[in-house]
Amino acid sequence: MNVLYEVKDHIAILTINRPEALNALNLDVLSELEAALEKAEQDNDVYVLLLTGAGRAFVAGADIAQMKDFVPEQARAFSEFGNGVFYKLETLTKPVIAAVNGFALGGGCELACACDIRIASDRAKFGQPEVGLGILPGFGGTVRLSRIVGAAKAKELIFTARTIDAAEAQRIGLVSDVVPADSLMETALALAKAIAANAQIAVRQAKASINNALQCDTLSGLKFEAQAFALCFSTEDQKDAMNAFVNKSKVTQFKNK
Repeated sequence: MNVLYEVKDHIAILTINRPEALNALNLDVLSELEAALEKAEQDNDVYVLLLTGAGRAFVAGADIAQMKDFVPEQARAFSEFGNGVFYKLETLTKPVIAAVNGFALGGGCELACACDIRIASDRAKFGQPEVGLGILPGFGGTVRLSRIVGAAKAKELIFTARTIDAAEAQRIGLVSDVVPADSLMETALALAKAIAANAQIAVRQAKASINNALQCDTLSGLKFEAQAFALCFSTEDQKDAMNAFVNKSKVTQFKNK
């Protein structure tokens, strides 16, 4: 199995499991990742998704050995397939946390960028080295990286093919937090549990509203937000939590309905 899948405490842990190739993304890995995402989306017991890599890499990039002899038509098909899988990750209704344990280069950096939140090990390395191989990022790097760190910094990283460490990734806003390698999963799981403890309809509507705002003008974004806000008032969770608040108590467990 190139992608391991397990669920515990409403958290689905997906592990890219091709350590002998530093978890490089080929068609098989992408296909298994897509299937795992569909499984997580459909599983009502899953509230949060946690994505990481086996061994010393998160994902070290796309599989160069598979790509090197592509003709343009094959390259376009590979890019479109990978982009489709990453878009499915980005638009998953449930929050996704990337626990970046090691190398996140090329397709690995792009994979992390498709997640909602990124936490890095102090051993992690990030970069988009594609121009050094005569190509450009093909799994969303030119689109998402600029939205996360700004166009100028994204251009600098992509044009120079420079690799940065976790501290610099945090400084430019690519990752939210950097922690010692031996506490990465513990930290990521604690964050996932904190998210899972809240009202999941509200969490998912918040994610949808934020993602929508990144694609549209301000007024359209505000209109979408108002609709999402209104939808929450049709839920039992909203009624229970607000009544509890007024009565100076607190809901201990949401019904998620």
